Amino acid sequence: MIVLLGYMGSGKSLIGKKLAEVLNWPYHDLDTLIEEKSGQTIPEFFKEKGEIKFRILESQVLEEQLSAPEKKVLALGGGTPCYAGNMDKLLVAADVHTIYLKTHLDTLVSRLWPERAQRPLIAHLENQEDLKDFVRKHLFDRSPYYMQAEHRIDTSEQSAKEVVKTIVAQLF
Repeated sequence: MIVLLGYMGSGKSLIGKKLAEVLNWPYHDLDTLIEEKSGQTIPEFFKEKGEIKFRILESQVLEEQLSAPEKKVLALGGGTPCYAGNMDKLLVAADVHTIYLKTHLDTLVSRLWPERAQRPLIAHLENQEDLKDFVRKHLFDRSPYYMQAEHRIDTSEQSAKEVVKTIVAQLF
């Protein structure tokens, strides 16, 4: 199993789908699996039940994925590695390769700004400088988890196709 992690806007979903296609493996997005299991969108779940219950469910769904032995590509939510010992679970799981899609702050801001309305965590931000400060703080908090990944690939200046080629070259 290949598990992609990184901040929102790093390309986990796009690269995950393309990588799965190249490898002819199934692709799963952890957020989609959570929505299917809960019967709610992530924003609805957060609003109704709160972040703590979300993080508990997120960890349970991750454990289910890790216990399934099939080859697959799994894209995590940006915060998944940072809660409930999830990064430790990823690191000790058999046949799991973790890849941190590292992306420069300015690249993340330029990718996230146009789509902020679809992202509940940043929808309230009123300008790009506020978004930059928000992302900077999250990266500072989350980087110690992300940096534990087995592989790190900078996605800032590469196309998704180039990132997929890099992943395949590193793993196979």
